[in-house]
This record gives sequence, structure tokens and C-alpha cells, in this order.
Amino acid sequence: MKLLVTIVQNRIANELIQELSEENYRTTTLSSTGGFLREGNTTLLIGVEENKKQEVEEIIQRVSQRNSSEGEHIANAIIFVLPMEAYKRF
Repeated sequence: MKLLVTIVQNRIANELIQELSEENYRTTTLSSTGGFLREGNTTLLIGVEENKKQEVEEIIQRVSQRNSSEGEHIANAIIFVLPMEAYKRF
């Protein structure tokens, strides 16, 4: 399994969460601050099986690109992929 720690700009967070949900991916949402302008961000924690990682990354990329302005050099999303030994839900 993998844990995708995904930091997105607040302006695309709801749309991304909606699209991930429609594809049956669960997310845990954390408010965060960072970046050059110290703007608010949303951090999503997404646990996925190894074979689903690419699909989730493609959803994130699609939503990010759809919300990019022409000539914009600021990333809408950053993904950190971490190995996850176990996932338990109680």
C-alpha cells in the first residue's frame, strides 16, 4: 500500500475531493499553510493499493490542470508518496 500525502491549493480542494469520492477513494482532509505566499492549502491523506496509485495521481493531475491559468507557474498540487506497511480501520 501507499500513502499519498497531497497538498493542494484551497481553490481546487473541494473539486478534487468530489472527484476522488466519485471514484470511491476516501480522503482525510487537513488544513495547512505554506508556500511562497503563505496561502492556505488543504492536505489530503489518501491510502491506496499499489495498483491504484497511478489512477489517483491521474485524477489529481486532471483536476490541477483543469484549474490552471495560462502561463501559471505555481503548482496546484504536490504529491508525496510514502510506503504504508498496514492499514487498519476500526
